[in-house]
Amino acid sequence: MLAFTLEYRQAIAWMSADADTGLRRFELDRKEWDIVKQLVEVLKVYKHATMFFSRRTPNLPTVIPAMDRIDDVLTNQFLDTVKFSESIRAACTLSKATLNRYYNKTDTSETYRIAMILHPRYKLRYFRDRRWEEEWIETAEDILRDEYERSYSSLPVDDDTTAAPDPVPVVTVSRCSYAP
Repeated sequence: MLAFTLEYRQAIAWMSADADTGLRRFELDRKEWDIVKQLVEVLKVYKHATMFFSRRTPNLPTVIPAMDRIDDVLTNQFLDTVKFSESIRAACTLSKATLNRYYNKTDTSETYRIAMILHPRYKLRYFRDRRWEEEWIETAEDILRDEYERSYSSLPVDDDTTAAPDPVPVVTVSRCSYAP
């Protein structure tokens, strides 16, 4: 909506400047338009995250990298004192604090740790690449091993590896054959 506002800035300025519309009190000055422009840029990361999770099937291993991406963007924007006004940097700080509150909840969830470690793309390397504390990584690995021991190690395993695979049935239809 803010991007739309920027796109139609001239029309909005014209409408709000007209005394007959009764919108004069909503007219934005140059500084406020600059803040709108900055806010559009800051909110892009949230728009992209929302679009990403809306068009795909979200799963646990995609949440942490998405949160890391948002954190990276907010950190960089907060540090850019030339580009962003104080109010935008303050909003980034509040947003980052909220993100960290949710991010910390993943520390108390064994499911997040296990899902990340078992994901073929991430494994433990993701955490090391992001420079997570080694103690946290070791704890996550211990949680995975404990869960395996508690829930899966006692399950029976079919050790019959010498058995031949079931033959593939051949279905004949008229003059052609099809093997599924």
